[in-house]
Amino acid sequence: METAFELTRNAFGRLVLTTAAGDVTEGVVPVRAFPIAAPAEGIALVGPDGHEAGWIERLDALPAALRQLVEEELGRREFMPEIRRIRNVSSFATPSTWQVDTDRGETSLVLWGEEFIRRLGKSGLLIEDSHGIHFLVRDLDALDGPSRKLLDRFL
Repeated sequence: METAFELTRNAFGRLVLTTAAGDVTEGVVPVRAFPIAAPAEGIALVGPDGHEAGWIERLDALPAALRQLVEEELGRREFMPEIRRIRNVSSFATPSTWQVDTDRGETSLVLWGEEFIRRLGKSGLLIEDSHGIHFLVRDLDALDGPSRKLLDRFL
């Protein structure tokens, strides 16, 4: 499979984009257009000036080596644990400390206020903790009963 660009790492580990026209941009960063709704579609390669230097329509359309390079960089840049279970909350008044199980293990987060919980579609939530880390609840209906009951107190 042939692409309209080449992507490599320089000696400092930064991504270098070379377009079919021969334009070279060092230090590009992949940024998902729709990180939750369509994470494998629409990925901009943003240059250090903040402007789009390249575009990836679909990750699965890339050759394996190029796809791996982009996915590695996205993994370094993005950190959004998915909440699978809420074990405990310190209080129903905010700020409160939550003990949660995520797809990356057990952790705690501090919720400053209800305004730091955003709805995503009809069944998803994005919860921002006191450190600016975003936690994803992909599907409210998939949570167990006790987790859902705790969460309902904040919604």
